Formats: sequence, C-alpha cells, structure tokens
Amino acid sequence: MQKTESVNPRYVDIDSWPIEEAIDAMLEGQLAAVAAIKAQVAALAKAASAAAQHLRRGGRLVYVGAGTSGRIAVQDGVELGPTFGWSQDRLVFVLAGHLAALSVSAEGAEDDGGDARAQLEAAHIDANDVVIGVAASGRTPFTVSAVEWARSKGALTIGVANNIDAPLLRAAEFALLADTGSELIAGSTRMKAGTAQKVILNLLSTAIMLRLGRVYRGLMVDMVISNEKLLHRAHDMVVKLTHCDRDTAITAVRAANNDIKKAVLIAKGLTTAQATDVLERNNQLLRDAIAEIEA
Repeated sequence: MQKTESVNPRYVDIDSWPIEEAIDAMLEGQLAAVAAIKAQVAALAKAASAAAQHLRRGGRLVYVGAGTSGRIAVQDGVELGPTFGWSQDRLVFVLAGHLAALSVSAEGAEDDGGDARAQLEAAHIDANDVVIGVAASGRTPFTVSAVEWARSKGALTIGVANNIDAPLLRAAEFALLADTGSELIAGSTRMKAGTAQKVILNLLSTAIMLRLGRVYRGLMVDMVISNEKLLHRAHDMVVKLTHCDRDTAITAVRAANNDIKKAVLIAKGLTTAQATDVLERNNQLLRDAIAEIEA
C-alpha cells in the first residue's frame, strides 16, 4: 500500500480527541510535510536551472494534474503572471476533467490517460516546453500518461509526487519527491501531501523566474502593474534601485509604459529607445543591462 493511503495508528481515534489536540496534531503534520522537502533542495535546483534554460527558447510552462494536485498546480501557475509578468500565452493547464474540475470534483477523470495526451496534442506541446506533472500517489494514469507523452516529444519533464519510486517520478526527466508519509486522515492528500506539493511548486517556479531574470535585488521587476497599489509599488522600486526622487520615478514609469525594468534604466538617464535596446542585448536581464551602462 502507498504511504499516502495508509492508516497511521497514532491517529486512528483522532475523531474522538479534544479538538485542540486534533488541530495541534494536524499542524504538526503540516510542518513535517514542509520539512520533508529539505532533502529535495539539490534536485529542485537542477530542475529549475534546466527548466529556465529550456524556457529561454521561448517555450511554455505546462502544469498537469488531477483532483487536488491539479488544483494546487493551477494555483501556482496563475500567480506567475501578476508576480513575474509571465505571459498567459506561455502558460498551459492540462487537468483531468478540464478546467471545470477546478470547482467541481471530477475524480473519475484521473484514469483517462488518453484525454491527457489529447489535451497536450491540442496545445501543440513540443520540445521547447516544460511540463510539470503533479500527483500525490505518483501513479495517477492521467498525469503519468501526460508526462510520458510530453517527454516523448522532447519537452523537459518534471514529476512531483509523495510516494517513493512512483511511476511519475520514473517517467519524468527530473523527479521531485516529498516523502510526507501517511496522512492523519488516511488518503486525504489535500493535507500533508498537498501542502508539500504547494511548497515544491512555489520553490520551483520562483527559482525558474530567478534564473530568467524576473527578480532583481529581491524585487519583482517584471510585475504587472494592474492597480494603484502596484503602481505605487513600482514607483518605490525605481526609487530604491536608482536612488532618484519620486517625481523622477513617476515620470520614468510613465515613459516606460509601466515596464519597471525600462523605468529603472530611464531613471538612470537612458531614453526609452535606449532602455529597450540595452535590455534586448542583455536578454531582459536588468542586472546585466545596468552593468553594461555603468561599465
């Protein structure tokens, strides 16, 4: 039996415990789930570095999953746009039961490996793409089939699972295991396994964006400015990164059409056209662009 499905004798009577003790035990399980990821830091670094290199070709990030794992995958992916300016055109979700499964459970769909392959084919997944498959059991037919098919097409594949030696981890080029063990409520992988999956995906996607230059000096310099709060944040970033006054920052952000990287270079004295050119020469890496103009 898979660990995530087994009954932990310690919690067999948890339904009769005082509720405070039950909550404390659940919290203990959540903390242990996060701690289990520590052993995967080196594997995460390798996967993130390879994925970033792959995505420099212009490919897409593809998240694949079923049930809870699929919903957690989507949660990670949708944040990449507002946080890092990752284009919707470069983001694909392949879910058992399709997007309707985000709000209505479609448990039977996880056995349909053919639908997974069909969704990937429809999205024209190819060798430029990075496919991340997530499954607590690591043996969900939908997710395993998707990763196998994507890898056969040359896509870089990453598998995230919570059981040792799972088929998904064998199918993927890069395997990320969060060995979270049995759940407090047997089989309820929305708990420990789900928490570990979310943390792994947070770490993986953020590390990819770091390598792609979408963070500079700890700031979200590719952030999409979509409201007043974020506009003020952008002004603050330009002030912090260039030591200019606020009026200069406001003018620079406006001249850059809300592109923070360009605004930083404009505040440093470049024209909009010059800022655009130097960023293009340096693959949109603000650190390298600044080094060039200050050399």
